[in-house]
Amino acid sequence: MTESIEKQLSELGTDGDFFSFSCPNLQKNLSILSPDQIKLGKMLVEMGQTHLFSHWSQPGSDDDHPKISLFDQVNKLDTSYPGGLASYIQNARRLLADSKEGKNPFDGFTPSVPSGEILTFGDENFVKFEEAGIKEVRNAAFVLVAGGLGERLGYNGIKVALPSETTTGTCFLQHYVESILALQEASCRLAQGQSEVPIPLVIMTSDDTNARTLDLLESNSFFGMKPDQVKLLKQEKVACLDDNDARLAVDPANKYQIQTKPHGHGDVHSLLYSSGLLKTWHDAGLKWVLFFQDTNGLLFRAIPSALGVSSTKEYHVNSLAVPRKAKEAIGGITKLTHADGRTMVINVEYNQLDPLLRATGHPEGDVNSETGYSPFPGNINQLILNLGPYIEELTRTQGAIPEFVNPKYKDSSKTSFKSSTRLECMMQDYPKSLSPSARVGFTVMDAWLAYAPVKNNPEDAAKVPKGNPYHSATSGEMFIYRANSLILKKAGVKLADPVTATFNGQEVEVWPRITWKPKWAMTFAEVRSKVSGNCSISQNSTMAIKGRNVFVEDLSLDGALIVNAVDNAEVKVVGPVHNKGWLLERVDHKDTSIPEEIRIRGFRFNKVDQLELNYNEPGKFSNST
Repeated sequence: MTESIEKQLSELGTDGDFFSFSCPNLQKNLSILSPDQIKLGKMLVEMGQTHLFSHWSQPGSDDDHPKISLFDQVNKLDTSYPGGLASYIQNARRLLADSKEGKNPFDGFTPSVPSGEILTFGDENFVKFEEAGIKEVRNAAFVLVAGGLGERLGYNGIKVALPSETTTGTCFLQHYVESILALQEASCRLAQGQSEVPIPLVIMTSDDTNARTLDLLESNSFFGMKPDQVKLLKQEKVACLDDNDARLAVDPANKYQIQTKPHGHGDVHSLLYSSGLLKTWHDAGLKWVLFFQDTNGLLFRAIPSALGVSSTKEYHVNSLAVPRKAKEAIGGITKLTHADGRTMVINVEYNQLDPLLRATGHPEGDVNSETGYSPFPGNINQLILNLGPYIEELTRTQGAIPEFVNPKYKDSSKTSFKSSTRLECMMQDYPKSLSPSARVGFTVMDAWLAYAPVKNNPEDAAKVPKGNPYHSATSGEMFIYRANSLILKKAGVKLADPVTATFNGQEVEVWPRITWKPKWAMTFAEVRSKVSGNCSISQNSTMAIKGRNVFVEDLSLDGALIVNAVDNAEVKVVGPVHNKGWLLERVDHKDTSIPEEIRIRGFRFNKVDQLELNYNEPGKFSNST
């Protein structure tokens, strides 16, 4: 062994015998490693990972790339995990031991219904909270968790590139950006005398989605946002585990690499902490961070009122929720009180809530109350956090979120796995580590207003028991039309009743296909201010409003109406509009001649006839003149 290697080992508090006895293959190759790599090697040996080097050849073979690439990967795994790779392995051993023993993570806790705000769309209270939220949103930043591809949906692109609805073809990411810009402008109007403040947007991506997300933004001029308003933070993967001793799994395709898998969307907290963005926002006077996920086309219908609740109630954590049916496959927001007095308000997954209730004096388990719904609100994974307390907590935890492990065992002995596993974490588990003094609450919205997730492919959606939500591209689009129709109905528009139709094996309500750009209206008060007189819309109608100052008055629509107006054009749409309209046609999701973003819905529009109104110059206009 060379003198320089001996010196490096001495500086690490060890010598050549340490490696020669514990990992001779690594000891023979120390000369090709840098001091930092030797340090990582010592850590791996101490953590029982000598099998990673069992196949290593003599120096001079595979030196250049394969051997060094392992240490490059180990360095990335070490630096991207709070506390480093040794901490990951220690946490894994603890959680795997708990899993093998069948330890109940809620042992000693008793569930109860936490306190929160239950809103009714359109009433005085709802409108009050919406206005408060619009005022406050200039002090907010948004964080989109978008690390996934659309393969589970039968779509090969990134999920945020999928159209949220096909009347306009607006993709999810465009809808989200335009919604934030509309909130930004609306907040400026209420903050009289103050300039418009750019609202930051952070997108958490992954290796799978980072380049494609950036390309989607750049090729569309960031959908109207300033490029420096948007930041992408890429999530790294974590090491897979081969057994209960947390031996790191060797990649089956490359013996010089460790197998890795995603860690879960809980990584968004550590990424924000390490990025320094939270401090930047705090120094700029921001107060709120709003987290949302990639395919819920109705989310921004709920943001203003929910932020108003957070501001008014001074919540540290506000979970957006919807009423849930007992045993529905959606987690419940629950207050847990431990026998030692500890309390926390968190999401409890639906498959854990029922046995937890049965074990704590509720023999019927998860059942509906007299309202017809479970008393535990349904978590939809949208969070509003108060920035100051959030920074304090992440400074304490370094952004680490409580993890879990879900190994698939070969048999009841629980001694070996069917395949490698890994630690996972969830964004909504952030409140688990908070002190009991933290103000944690929830805001319940009508599901029709706030929740239209797109998660399931046509085959899986068609297997969903009748009466349960499909959570597919079919239902997601139809729910957008339902929500917009009900909002207009609440504003006084007469709408025909929906009809029932089946697409891709899913029975859905078909409402008039109504859409509008976020800048037309972000709140119910805005909708009411732009709709007046005696308006009616037939069931087979389609309407798309793409303009800020479009006013609908005494409109009788039976057909298709498209309104395009520049921002400085004030347009009044009045009177009867009758034409053959756009017809809904069924398509087969197995028909590969049809674009996949269409066939996963099971329908497309046959644009037979329409009235399209275009106003490209400033001024006042009416379609009746």
